[in-house]
Amino acid sequence: MINNLYETHIQVKNLETSIQFYKTLGLELCNLIESRRVAFFYIGENKQLLGVWEVPSGQEVMKRHFAFGTDLDQLLKSIEWLKERGIEPLEKFGKEPVEPIVHPWMPAAAVYFYDPDGNELEFISWLQGSPQNTGEMPYLSEWIENNNKTIQ
Repeated sequence: MINNLYETHIQVKNLETSIQFYKTLGLELCNLIESRRVAFFYIGENKQLLGVWEVPSGQEVMKRHFAFGTDLDQLLKSIEWLKERGIEPLEKFGKEPVEPIVHPWMPAAAVYFYDPDGNELEFISWLQGSPQNTGEMPYLSEWIENNNKTIQ
C-alpha cells in the first residue's frame, strides 16, 4: 500500500530565514503561499514535499526530526559541505561530527544538524551488509574496519 513518504511538514518562526536555509541545502522552492505563511519545497527526483509553516508570533515551534536520503559519496563530503554553508554538524551518540556515524541495525551512515529553529535534520545513506544489533553507534571508519567492509 505505501510506496514512499509523499510529504512532511515542520514549523518555523521566520519563513524567510527558513526559505533561505532550505535553499542553501539545495531544495527547490516550488510554492510560497504568503497569505498562509507556508512554503513548499521539492525533495529529490520524485518530488516529495517539505512544507515549512511559520507559526504566529509568540507561539513556540514544535520541533521535529527527519532525514534526507543521500548516496554514500555525498554523505562522506557532507560535514565539510555543511560547514562551507555555515551549518554546524551535531555531536550525536557521544560522537563528535568528524565523520558519519553508523546505525548498525539498519545499516546506514548518518550526519546530523539543526535548521534555524532547532528542527533536527539528518543526511543518511544505506550501507551494504546485514543489520547488526550491537547497541553501539560507531564512526563509519570503525564500522568498515570492524566488519571488513569497503566503501562502494
